[in-house]
Amino acid sequence: MPNDPTTNETTPTLLAQSLDASLTVADVRRSVAWYRDVLRFSVDREFERAGRLFAVSLRAGTIRILLTQEDGGRGVDRVKGEGFSLQITTAQDIDALASNAKRAGAALDSEPADAWGARVFRLRDPDGFRLVISSPRDA
Repeated sequence: MPNDPTTNETTPTLLAQSLDASLTVADVRRSVAWYRDVLRFSVDREFERAGRLFAVSLRAGTIRILLTQEDGGRGVDRVKGEGFSLQITTAQDIDALASNAKRAGAALDSEPADAWGARVFRLRDPDGFRLVISSPRDA
């Protein structure tokens, strides 16, 4: 294919080192509490504008998620989180993480199970964003 960049030897292939997510949420404080209490993310940085909290950067190990307050410009009740999921890989005990998430009030979409050579569970945040937490079986 003449226009296929993967065959053009002068065009470098993307060599990404991380992927961070930015999620627009209905209530940034509620979402921060959920990520902190359910998945044990830590608050990395808070952003204010005109004295109001509008975004919070969260960190868990080497991954980061930015939660941004919905401003209503596209409709406060619009559906969020459809069509994709955030997949988080860890070497930690998946069953223990799922148990801690449930104790913190999370409802799991699926209980821990073995799939694709990993131990996996699924859940959704307060805005419906899907998260898949997994650990390779050999971890």
